[in-house]
Amino acid sequence: MAEVRAEMVANVAKILVSEGDRVAVGDTLVLLESMKMEIPVLAEDAGTVAQIKVAEGDVIQEGDLIAVIE
Repeated sequence: MAEVRAEMVANVAKILVSEGDRVAVGDTLVLLESMKMEIPVLAEDAGTVAQIKVAEGDVIQEGDLIAVIE
């Protein structure tokens, strides 16, 4: 199980995967927006998206859990 965590304070601009989706290393899971720049959050492990812990429009803090991949 791999936890995907935020590396910075940002807004969740777009969620690109759903729970149950299969992902490969390097797939974009979520787009964050910070200082008018879009930052992709990439899967560091291949597997199935077990949980998405954010919603579009959320403001997240550094270290917040974004998703869980099994």
